Amino acid sequence: MNDLASIRRVADHFDLPVSTLHYWERRGLLAPHRRSGQRYYSADQLYRIALIRLWRSTGRMSLDEIAAVLAAHAEAPDWRDTVTARLAAIEAEMAQLDTARAYLRGLLTCSREDALERCEGFRALVPLPVNAPLKQS
Repeated sequence: MNDLASIRRVADHFDLPVSTLHYWERRGLLAPHRRSGQRYYSADQLYRIALIRLWRSTGRMSLDEIAAVLAAHAEAPDWRDTVTARLAAIEAEMAQLDTARAYLRGLLTCSREDALERCEGFRALVPLPVNAPLKQS
């Protein structure tokens, strides 16, 4: 068991609270070894923790989604559906962020400091209803 890392060492290495590792264990995402009531993690478990952190931060996956993917070959053969849905959500969010970036960059080039909503560049990017009366504000 010399190749096992203590929970404190793992928490410090991954910059996680120990309570997070406990929670992930309760959720069935981790299965640490026990020795004298203490939790210890093997290399496989350390890689699993790295995956969970990566999927949480960059993949923006929920713990339920992560559980489905980690259980992939054993209990949930439809894990690819989970990954496909997450990819679609990320792509939709990226499209929204691209649009937001375009609007904000356009506003930076606007010469109308007093009324940004009157900026011609911004107005060119914003679709308005055609032939519909606009409410006065």
